[in-house]
Amino acid sequence: MLIGHNLDEYPAKKTEKKLSEIQEDKGGSAVLRKLKEKKVSRPGGGKCEPERERDYPCPEVSIPRGPKHRKMAISNITEIVDFILLGFPELPNLQGFLFWLFLFIYLCILIGNGLIIVITKVDPSLQTPMYFFLGNFSFLEICYTTVTIPRMLTDLWTQNKHISFLDCVVQLCLFLILGGTECFILAVMAYDRYVAICKPLNYPLIMNHKVCVQLVVGSWIGAVPIQVGLTYQIFTLSFCSSNELNYVFCDAPPLVKLACGDSTLNEFPVFANAVLFGMIPFTLILVSYIRIIITILKLPSATGRQKAFSTCSSHLIVVGLFYGTGISTYLLPKSKQTVLLEKILSLFYSTVTPMFNPMIYSLRNKDVIAALKKLLCK
Repeated sequence: MLIGHNLDEYPAKKTEKKLSEIQEDKGGSAVLRKLKEKKVSRPGGGKCEPERERDYPCPEVSIPRGPKHRKMAISNITEIVDFILLGFPELPNLQGFLFWLFLFIYLCILIGNGLIIVITKVDPSLQTPMYFFLGNFSFLEICYTTVTIPRMLTDLWTQNKHISFLDCVVQLCLFLILGGTECFILAVMAYDRYVAICKPLNYPLIMNHKVCVQLVVGSWIGAVPIQVGLTYQIFTLSFCSSNELNYVFCDAPPLVKLACGDSTLNEFPVFANAVLFGMIPFTLILVSYIRIIITILKLPSATGRQKAFSTCSSHLIVVGLFYGTGISTYLLPKSKQTVLLEKILSLFYSTVTPMFNPMIYSLRNKDVIAALKKLLCK
């Protein structure tokens, strides 16, 4: 019973208690919590009701409303100015060894492919469509590896693994363009072997110099529009997870992993791009070599069959190395791959294969060996 108690003091004390609680909460969380509990409406664009302002002072909090405001808030949260290429965190004690290893690989690529370019230009016996394509392919390999390896060497030497947003965009765009160009060049080289073996009488007419130049130029510029579009699509995604790429260079699969939203939807353009620039040229190569094999098996002479196979074996080995690792990286389900396996596969098709290509073409080709001996003996 409230005998002798002043009823007028009760609401005043209650109000004072509420005000003291609000003053103690400097962040205004108590205000928002009490407003939510009381379900106080805020008409007029977020202003408190006048009759409630005495008991619940309005905090100066801007509450975004509508999809436009939410989009602005999200973009502020996910804005990234650079990325961190982690490289090989699993091998912290081998960073110096990796630097010298990749430096050796890069020098082998430059020297080996450089020699192929020189001999296909200066040796008269190598002025044929096959070696014209081989020279362009060697130049492409130098460009392809220069996009990634010098940056890897710098990161390993300085241990500064930051790469700016713009540098990452440029690296990915050039890497995708040159990768698509390599797929096209390999398909063109397979077509050249098909015409040479299956249609030998018409070979000089079909593969004349003008056609060869058109095929090479088309291979170099054919991938540009789509790969630029894919790069734009990737970097317009919102990156909400982190700015750390557990990779050795900016590539599409690790970048897509950092993106917000549905991973399947984000990965679909990368998958479609891999099918367009990987599987379609690879299918053309397979069709060409199936017809080549059928034609070779019909040759009456064993010597003729062996010579025909020898002209194709080098190209087949290069195709197998490049497409085997590339398909594993871009087309196989990511759940089947570990991060370390992804990095090894990407390094294999982006650095190791270009190093082996000059050896494959020179060791299995008597004309190239003779041209190298002639050049080195001068």
